[in-house]
Amino acid sequence: MTARIFIDGEAGTTGLQIRERLAARKELTLLSIPEARRKDPAARTEFLNAADIAILCLPDDAAKESVSLISNSTTRVIDASTAYRVAEGWTYGFAEMDRAQSAAIASANRVSNPGCWPQGLIAALRPLIAAGLLPASYAATVNGISGYSGGGKSMIADYQSKGEDAPEFMPYGLGFGHKHLAEMQRYAQLSAQPLFMPAVGNYAQGMLTCVPLQLASLATIPTGKQLHAAIADHFAAIPHSFVEVAPLAALERTPELDPESLNGTNRLRLHVFANDAKAQVLLLAVYDNLGKGASGAAVQNMNLMLGINPTTSLVA
Repeated sequence: MTARIFIDGEAGTTGLQIRERLAARKELTLLSIPEARRKDPAARTEFLNAADIAILCLPDDAAKESVSLISNSTTRVIDASTAYRVAEGWTYGFAEMDRAQSAAIASANRVSNPGCWPQGLIAALRPLIAAGLLPASYAATVNGISGYSGGGKSMIADYQSKGEDAPEFMPYGLGFGHKHLAEMQRYAQLSAQPLFMPAVGNYAQGMLTCVPLQLASLATIPTGKQLHAAIADHFAAIPHSFVEVAPLAALERTPELDPESLNGTNRLRLHVFANDAKAQVLLLAVYDNLGKGASGAAVQNMNLMLGINPTTSLVA
């Protein structure tokens, strides 16, 4: 018997990419509301309740409405919005977050797909806090750049209409109240929210997140080698991990830090750069904001929930 998958919001950027990844899967039946019934509210309810897994690619309020329409105990949900990322009863869908997370996702009824921005911070800091190399009270900062596809339909339309006249680099979230902050704090295991400065670039997809560490104020100052080893050991212990750790190297620059370099894959690559004499470290994560940051993570979570190899139909 094939698993029935309904993508609620399949016409959006994330929904389209999920459907593309699943199109050739013979063990899945992709449910889709017929064109003639697209505006029928009852059709959405019907398809949500007919699915084994419903993947919600919707704004927060619409995602909450979809969840409220599910009246059975059998439809499992993967929500790609921010509505449930820190909600009770929902399992966070970053499979490589720690050793137990894949199993938690596999058995979950409700999974919240992680946000694109938080994954880089969580991947960089959680292993270090878990290893005792950084305190949970560390005053973390994170910045970076993402392609304009991360901003949804309105930002995509705006950038595409402006073409070369669109800003090459545009910081935003300057009121420091970004909707990802609670998610970052909880799953990086920080005791306070980080200072977060995201930016959008004039390119479609791909992202780079940067977490600088000023370590001189710590009672015990870890070396770059210790930090790198803790991060590498963390991800090496997780089966089917899509997170890789670049070798520790003293470099002034590298093409691997191109934010578009992992586009079309489900990989997330971490880099550690350190100057032990100055007690300064920079943790960098490169990944596709529409891959590991959205649709790829959703497919990975769906595979886990169905008991299928989590790498199926995903490019490593």
